[in-house]
This record gives sequence, structure tokens and C-alpha cells, in this order.
Amino acid sequence: MKLGPTAHLDSFTRDRLPAAEDCPDFLLEDFSYPDYLNAAVALTDAMVAKGFGDRIALIGNGRQRTYKELSDWTNRLAHALVQDYAVKPGNRVLIRSANNPAMVACWLAATKAGAVVVNTMPMLRAGELSKIVDKAEISHALCDTRLMDELVACAKESAFLETVVGFDGTANHDAELDRAALSKPVQFDSVQTGRDDVALLAFTSGTTGEPKATMHFHRDLLTIADSYAKEVLKVVPDDVFVGSPPLAFTFGLGGLSIFPLRFGATATLLESASPPNMIEIIETYKATICFTAPTAYRAMLRAMDEGADLSTLRCAVSAGETLPAPVFEEWKAKTGKPMLDGIGATEMLHIFISSRFEDARPGYTGRPVIGYEAKVVDEAMNEVPRGTAGRLAVRGPTGCRYLADDRQSDYVRGGWNVTGDTFVEDEDGFFRFTARNDDMIVSSGYNIAGPEVEAALLSHPDVVECAVIGVADAERGQIVEAYVVLEDGQPQDAVMVKRLQDHVKATIAPYKYPRSVRFIHALPKTPTGKVQRFRLRDF
Repeated sequence: MKLGPTAHLDSFTRDRLPAAEDCPDFLLEDFSYPDYLNAAVALTDAMVAKGFGDRIALIGNGRQRTYKELSDWTNRLAHALVQDYAVKPGNRVLIRSANNPAMVACWLAATKAGAVVVNTMPMLRAGELSKIVDKAEISHALCDTRLMDELVACAKESAFLETVVGFDGTANHDAELDRAALSKPVQFDSVQTGRDDVALLAFTSGTTGEPKATMHFHRDLLTIADSYAKEVLKVVPDDVFVGSPPLAFTFGLGGLSIFPLRFGATATLLESASPPNMIEIIETYKATICFTAPTAYRAMLRAMDEGADLSTLRCAVSAGETLPAPVFEEWKAKTGKPMLDGIGATEMLHIFISSRFEDARPGYTGRPVIGYEAKVVDEAMNEVPRGTAGRLAVRGPTGCRYLADDRQSDYVRGGWNVTGDTFVEDEDGFFRFTARNDDMIVSSGYNIAGPEVEAALLSHPDVVECAVIGVADAERGQIVEAYVVLEDGQPQDAVMVKRLQDHVKATIAPYKYPRSVRFIHALPKTPTGKVQRFRLRDF
């Protein structure tokens, strides 16, 4: 399709969009936006103009902020980014923070300034950040001052990252960026970006561990709200959102920022979104919509047995990992309300197949969200008969656009996004997940690439070789299990296990560490020397 006008002075992202023939078919008939569109304006200033100024937009770190306060805050920040730090439309701006209102404000401000935002998780180490910075050629970074060390280390080695600015992730507004914004006006002429300008680069791990950057337009950010959030969740201004996914994940950014702000609702943000913390927020602020993984819902079910009051929740959304039927059934039995399962992908931005309140059933993911089409295909992209397992293919108003990546042709085939999941479609058009097609390990909703964990283990001096697989786990869906060959004479004991686990935590994001480590004399291999990971499941 032909792209609309652009306001980007830095054309890096538009220059690196996939060729038209490599893009999926975009189904846009149900979604119409003007040629010029700034998603951050639509979620803040436009909401004030609609009369939502006095309503609560964000709750977090002991404060509540109205839509008017959020609009003013983000406009001051945008002034500072442009005037004091020379951010230009199209520049890539990385944001590093836990889930808090300041992170949302920085994302919105950078978007108002016309930047392309790259939200990152606070757990990433310098080496992981460097891969992102180098791939996206990021020039500016905004960082919670409590999390500066790894980013500063990354900047010292980077040829691209020139400006690192600290902001206060607490409610005190006492950091460099906050002080620069303090004297700025509360009105800002936001950059009139095109609806087809890239607004967000969302990174996702490939099975090789090499990150892929998915490119999403300003219109895409609104589309996921105007499709899934409107049709399935039926969001209203009185809704209060809570959840655990990081804002650095598109699942979290949608569910904890875009969806509530699009409809004048409230988002409650937790830096540590443990089940007890979420239960407290639900009880305190009468939350109505929750986004988290089945692991957390299991803990919340146990808390309900101990007297927790979650009766205000009208909607519990489960995604990130397979929703077990027993969790669905227990939730419905205790609350009288169904749990909504769904599947999304970073490439698609958010959920594209979901159950609905009226037809949710255990063990099924659901039907395509409005605007999307899905089918189950074989390797040749032929649709298979109903009831037959095959690869899930989907298309709709959002779709995969990798940033200058040869893997685009693996994900998009014949205009369809092929997600890497095996599904079955029944005679009634409901889709049921059966397995991943690749070696990605999904643990508590986090995607973990085995080769990345293997590389971290191999950097330990006592490790000769290793292989990593995902194994089933009742609490987390899967856990990372490592099979390790040690140097001769090294003890194969619990002390060594902890030493290796601590080494991985210090090398890559801690959530990727192997929760199970098994020592082995030699890895099973083919005659050509390729590790046969499937055989490790029999050990």
C-alpha cells in the first residue's frame, strides 16, 4: 500500500521498512484516520478537549494524575526534549524504566516530539541494550535515575547513543529531565506526524537470540484500542486497569496505557506487579480490568480463598502463555465471570484472536478480533481442514514490519502473518492453541531464546558446552532447563548450580536464567556435530 505523508526529518525508519511485496496485507476498511495523526496527542490533549480533563488518567507511586495534569506534564517534557536535548522528528529515543507514570509521560512526550520510541525493560543488561541501540541507531535515551548504570555502560561503548538523560521515576520530579521541563509551557505544538509514520519500535527476541525490531505506525497504536479494547473489552471511562506486563512489551503498553487513555479510563501502574501488590490495588482502587499471565491468576485464586475481595473485576485478560483449562474453570467458579484468553504478537502489536464474555470456553483462545482474519495452514500455505492442526496465519489492520531484517520473509507469506504457533480451528470457527512451532521458551509470559542463555553459560570459565530447552512447569508454563558439560575436575553440585545461575543473571536479564541445571558428560549430537536438543527431553 502507498504510505501517507511524513513529518520525520530523520528518515531512518521509513527508509528501512520492508519492501511492499514483503509486507502483509493490511485490512483497513474498518479503521479510518486522518493523514496527519499524532497518537500521543490523541491520548492526552484530545481527551482533555473532549471533557476528560478532571478525570484520573494515571495512578502510581502514591499519586493520582488527571488527564489535564498528564497533558501538561507531557507537553513540558516534550518542550525539554526538543529545546534542551535537540530531539528531532524521526530520531529514535530509548526509554528505560519500570512501570510507573513517569515512563508513560516520557513515552507520550517523545511521541509528541515526533520521535520513534523504543521502550525497554529495566532488567536488560548493557550487552542486551547495546544490541538494541546499534540495530535502531538510537541517539537519545531517557532513563529512570535508579537504573542508570547499565545504560551508561552501554553508552560508553556505543557509536550512536550520544545523549542519556535521567528522569525521576518516583513522584518527586527531581532529576535532570524533570528540572529542564519545570519551567516550560504547558502548551506544546506537537509534531504533525503522518498516520503512517513509525511511532514505536518494539523489540522481540528471535529463537537465535538476535533481536528483531518491529515497526508500528501512529495509526497502529490507536487501531489496537479501536478494535480489541472497544469490541472485546468494551472499555468505558469508569474502568480502572491493573496488570503485570512491562510497558516495554506491547501487551503491557496496550493494556496499561493505550487502552485506558483512549477511552478516558484509569491506569494503575505498579513497579513491582506481584500478585499481592495487584490484589491490594484491585481492592484499593476498585480495579475492573486486569491484564496478567495465568501464573499470577493462580496466585490470585489462592488469595481469594484467604479473603481477598476481587469482586470489582469485571474482566480478567490472560495472555503471554497458554491459559490452562483448570485456571479458567476455577476463576469462573469463584467469580461468576469468564477469563478472557487471547493471543497476540509483538509483530501484530497486540491481541488479534480472543474469547468474548459471551462465548469464552476452557481450552480455547477464541475467534479473530474485529478487523482480523485467521486461518490454519500447512507448510505450503494451503488452508487445512477444520479440526486439523497447522500453522496459524493472520492478517488485519496491524501486521509485521521488521526493521531491515531478512527474517521478514519468514514471518510474512503471501500477505499473511505466520506467527510460529500451531493451532486447530473447529467447525464453529473457534481457535485452539496446541504448541509453538519454534524453540522459543515461554515462561510466565516472557519469551526466552535458548541460544542467548547458552551463550551466557558458555561465557563461564568452567563450562565446556551446554544446551538449553524449555520444560513444562505447573506454575510458569515452562522453565529454562540447562544441560551443562563442565571442565574436568569441577564439582557437579548445588554450589556450582547457583554459581552458574548467578553468572547468567549478571550477564543477561535475570528472568532468563535456567531454573533447572543438569550436569551431563556429553551432549547428544548428530554425526555432523549438531546438538540434538530433542533427545535431552528423555534424560
